[in-house]
Amino acid sequence: MDFFKRHFMVALTAVLGLVVIAYVGVQGNLTMLFGVVVPYLAVLIFFEGIIYRVIKWARSPVPFRIPTTGSQNRTLPWMERNWLEKLDNPATGKHLFGRMALEVLAFRSLFRNTRTELLRSKEDPEGAKLVHWSYKWLWLGALAFHYAFLVVILRHLRFFTEPTLGFVHLLDNVDGFAQFFMPTVYISGVVLPLAALYLLGRRITNPMLRYISLAADYFPLLLILGIATTGILMRYFFKTDIVAVKQLTIGLATLKPVVPAGISPLFYIHFFLVCVLFAYFPFSKLMHAPGVFMSPSRNMVANNRWVLHVNPWNYPVKFHSYMEIEDQYREAMIEAGLPVEKELK
Repeated sequence: MDFFKRHFMVALTAVLGLVVIAYVGVQGNLTMLFGVVVPYLAVLIFFEGIIYRVIKWARSPVPFRIPTTGSQNRTLPWMERNWLEKLDNPATGKHLFGRMALEVLAFRSLFRNTRTELLRSKEDPEGAKLVHWSYKWLWLGALAFHYAFLVVILRHLRFFTEPTLGFVHLLDNVDGFAQFFMPTVYISGVVLPLAALYLLGRRITNPMLRYISLAADYFPLLLILGIATTGILMRYFFKTDIVAVKQLTIGLATLKPVVPAGISPLFYIHFFLVCVLFAYFPFSKLMHAPGVFMSPSRNMVANNRWVLHVNPWNYPVKFHSYMEIEDQYREAMIEAGLPVEKELK
């Protein structure tokens, strides 16, 4: 428990410290720093970090075909496979594309994930029952979290474009169709913090997860919760000048930065936390987003039964034919009683 408290408190203190830094900085008339310099720096780190990590992954040797599979591979012609088996064990590029689409869009591997546990009852302490647990709630929470986050990001494009793109208007209407409060309550704005709280609560309450969790596991969730909380406060409780905010964001997008007056400190806190998330992204576990496309266990076709996979990183070694080996060891082979192709002269 002390181990958990230490790592959780480090992450919580870091997020609260970021909030304090932004608030004190804005109160000290450092709006140019938090409104212009920090966003540009965060975007620069974000793209350079992603490019660096992707190039590093691309250079990593993959000596064997190691796709993880979930069904029978293609075999004898009379053994048919259904479409799901073809996606679980892709033999062609078309099947691989379908598998990656299911993985990226529906988290199929997480949907199929299970854990096994031995349970002992109070009535029979000596006996144990093997139980398989499903992770469907984790799959649902992760799916809700990622899609809500995606919708929130796309909705915020209206601050960086003029006029607002058509699909952003459509997304606004769909996301806020259940209008029961003014201003409109967006579904994604409710689902995102709830899903993040679920993922954080699961990590805290599950003993095994809590044991292996470090500050780097808590920090992104707490940071995203901080972003969602400040966004909700700005939208529903503490109003800010949206016109001034859009003037700031449009200036950033057009490389003509300007810091208008009248923007509340709460916005700068929200904006600073977003910038920290952008800068932190390439160096964190959040890089699993682009990393799934670079994973050899996911992006390789399972065709090693009929296609020879030559390791391009093999050291150039001169291989000897059988006859060359026999010529070298023929006498020893005859003495050992081994058959040879050529007899001694």
